[in-house]
Amino acid sequence: MNAGAAIACGNWLLFLHADTRLPQGALSAVASAVAQGAEWGRFNIRIEGRSLWFPLISNLINWRSRLSGIATGDQAIFVRRTLFEKIGGYARQPLMEDVELSRQLLKISRPYCLHQRVSTSGRRWEKFGVLRTVLLMWRLRFAYWRGVPADTLARRYE
Repeated sequence: MNAGAAIACGNWLLFLHADTRLPQGALSAVASAVAQGAEWGRFNIRIEGRSLWFPLISNLINWRSRLSGIATGDQAIFVRRTLFEKIGGYARQPLMEDVELSRQLLKISRPYCLHQRVSTSGRRWEKFGVLRTVLLMWRLRFAYWRGVPADTLARRYE
């Protein structure tokens, strides 16, 4: 992500995971947020797949993100380039780099939360099971919050 940011030529950066798609009008929505003073932000998320749990999980992720100010890469994070550079970009770590980016950005401002929903793949959730995936993600986040190194968490994630 830092390599992509280094070769990008715009004043704004948008980080999008390979398995996530932007909604129609996404760039207009970002431009509107910028016009309203946003320094950084994210979209709401919709998990695609067969599970009946995905709408609920998506809404809980959006709610958690709105309350905490922490955005994840699946939410298509956008940020002013000068702010991204000021905080040193993404941490060079194998996991929780988006959480760390959000933590650094939160020291400056809260994220602008766009209500439009990006669509992200539920493939991993379906492969490993919804409950198991939810529990794993929460355990990893809690461990990171407690100071467990990202390298250790990456091994647990795999």
